[in-house]
Amino acid sequence: MSKAVPAEKRASAKPTINDIARLAGVSKKTVSRVINQSPLLNEDTREKVKAVIRDTGYVPNPQARALALGRNFLIGIIHDNPNAQMILNMQQGILEALRDTEFEMVVRPVDRGSATMMDDIRSFIMRQRLYGVVIMPPISENDEIARLCRELGCRYVRMGSARLDDDAHMVASNDRDVVAEATRYLIAQGHRRIGLVAGPHGFRSARERREGFESALAEAGIRLPRNLIADGQYTFESGITATESLLDQSPPPTAIFASNDEMAAAVLYTARERGIAVPEELSIVGFDDTPIASRVWPPLTTVRWPIVAMGRSAALKLIRGLDSGDDEGGEPSTFLSTLVRRGSVAPPTRTD
Repeated sequence: MSKAVPAEKRASAKPTINDIARLAGVSKKTVSRVINQSPLLNEDTREKVKAVIRDTGYVPNPQARALALGRNFLIGIIHDNPNAQMILNMQQGILEALRDTEFEMVVRPVDRGSATMMDDIRSFIMRQRLYGVVIMPPISENDEIARLCRELGCRYVRMGSARLDDDAHMVASNDRDVVAEATRYLIAQGHRRIGLVAGPHGFRSARERREGFESALAEAGIRLPRNLIADGQYTFESGITATESLLDQSPPPTAIFASNDEMAAAVLYTARERGIAVPEELSIVGFDDTPIASRVWPPLTTVRWPIVAMGRSAALKLIRGLDSGDDEGGEPSTFLSTLVRRGSVAPPTRTD
């Protein structure tokens, strides 16, 4: 005959996921879907399960579930990107998605120029037993990494400035279209001699933004001299070097589009160093709408890139597939960037 469990011991026993399912009158899979914020539930069921979780003080046991799953509850970010603000914004979006779930985030920088990059990524996924990864540009453009994730049974989402994969495995923005819009805005203000601080070679975002810039000029019948294009590396320092090259031209441009806000801030800095008034003598447009854009003077006209929302969606695509069989989690794959008009653009004071 089994001994009765003392009442005080029963009261102190930690509730399990099976207890929550029984008390809520649902399946264990339904409880799991609530924990992982799956959209595949009606709100009444979701709230009923949440109420039982609150009342019982239930805390999911990620170790036990990870053992059953064969994976840890970890979402990795893999990147090789010099733009620190972009990485921070991506992390913010992912952490928003992981809040109140069993998942945690880990970050792994890699060197896309290294012969060992693929081995490094393989080791990272296997050592951490990752549930899924968000792959940031420019390495997100490498199809070999996607194949490696599939081989290892690791879910993945690729981030980019254009379509790179099917909807379940990507979040993308409309860089080319919105940069064309920003360039048309400069043209509408009367600018004809417009310089470009381009992004790094090998970045799809740099190519998409340059093509959007060039297409708007061609559409307006404006010739783009090669000396009005200066290469940057998405860093402040490279932006200074590129701007100096553009401002040394004769005549210099009356407006400059910089492919990210770091370099746009460098354009503003260099203009001030040379005594060039912004926007009276030089208009500036950036890309990203990072905090620096609204904190410099004059505040920068820029493209608002919804990277936080993209990071959040990427993570939800990964975690909402757990126990649901829904690869996309109801999350969008395409995000529209928008032009934010501030004080760094004005009609030119000279015509060339």
